[in-house]
Amino acid sequence: MANKRIEPADRLSLVSEYYFSRKLKEVAQLNAEGKDIISLAIGSPDMPPSEKTIEKLCEVAHQPNAHGYQPTMGTPELREAMARFYKRWYDVDLDAKTELLPLIGSKEGILHVTLAFVNPGDKVLVPNPGYPTYTSLSKILGADVVYYNLKEDNGWQPDFEQLEDIIHHTSNIRLLWTNYPNMPTGGRAQRETYERLVRFAKDHDIVVVNDNPYSFILSEEHLSILQVPGAKDCCIEFNSMSKSHNMPGWRVGLCATNAEFISWILKVQSNIESGTFRGIQLAAAEAYDNSEEWHREANINTYARRRQYAEQIMDVLGCTYDKNQVGMFLWGKIPADVKNVEDLTERVLHEARVFITPGFIFGSNGERYIRISLCAKEEKIKEALCRIEKCKNAKM
Repeated sequence: MANKRIEPADRLSLVSEYYFSRKLKEVAQLNAEGKDIISLAIGSPDMPPSEKTIEKLCEVAHQPNAHGYQPTMGTPELREAMARFYKRWYDVDLDAKTELLPLIGSKEGILHVTLAFVNPGDKVLVPNPGYPTYTSLSKILGADVVYYNLKEDNGWQPDFEQLEDIIHHTSNIRLLWTNYPNMPTGGRAQRETYERLVRFAKDHDIVVVNDNPYSFILSEEHLSILQVPGAKDCCIEFNSMSKSHNMPGWRVGLCATNAEFISWILKVQSNIESGTFRGIQLAAAEAYDNSEEWHREANINTYARRRQYAEQIMDVLGCTYDKNQVGMFLWGKIPADVKNVEDLTERVLHEARVFITPGFIFGSNGERYIRISLCAKEEKIKEALCRIEKCKNAKM
């Protein structure tokens, strides 16, 4: 038993255990009881990386001199591949030596950037709904979170009148977090939104951070905030291999911005972590050169086939949704006669044995929505549909 005189740090009172961390324990217990839960909740791609990516990892792992510490800045091969990737797909020029920094994921990037730019008591702008880690890490690090609205009737784009009002009445705002294509809503990236965000950042001397891991998923158009002239001066972009390259467990992402910002972030990063295993870095470099055909099958065709069944689940549940949304989730509004979203998701879990995500975990503007992940084999999503239809017919 822990010593009762020892207390946790005060910052732990500002956050709770991550929703999925807590809920997956319950799902594991249900599975242990033989319930066979189908999970359509987590955005963890279930397909493998390209074959050449796996082959490179194995090749390097067999080299006896490949297992030592690696530079925090990443290998030249990885940074150069990242620069090629941005030029090829986004037509953005980045200096591989000074304007790119490998990350072990966006969560770590949120940590490093917040530590590099935000003092305790400073404020950060966070979208509502939005990725919960923007809020939780900001609070842990002593920043004050100020929410700005994303609404369905505005295509889940920022309300710039509201942002200007917030800036007018709030001091010490250092960062604005944004995420397009949007998670959880599937709102599309728009060039106009990026242009307005860059103007907003320059007008008010704040840094805009765009989290951009979904631009390949069910999307033919690949947009980056760094395509806007002058964006590099005031914006940072994260990009991750987790979604676009089927590598969530590999923990490879990137941060792209100007050289000075990179040097500040590296100062933090180098005091927290060491470089990723060389085999993963060189394999990731191979993956960045995947063919257009590989991306089309993995990121568009596969998810399109799955999406049709997710849409049918939404229909059976009486939810409405935008068919033009992109990304690896389907976001839908619950029927008016459902009192609250968790009434629906808990019934689906315990009666249909399907785990879907309630939108309230992403903020108050998600309270009337659910999110269905497309990261399950077609037969599993079809089985989930059958289970929900059966329960619905039995007046679930």
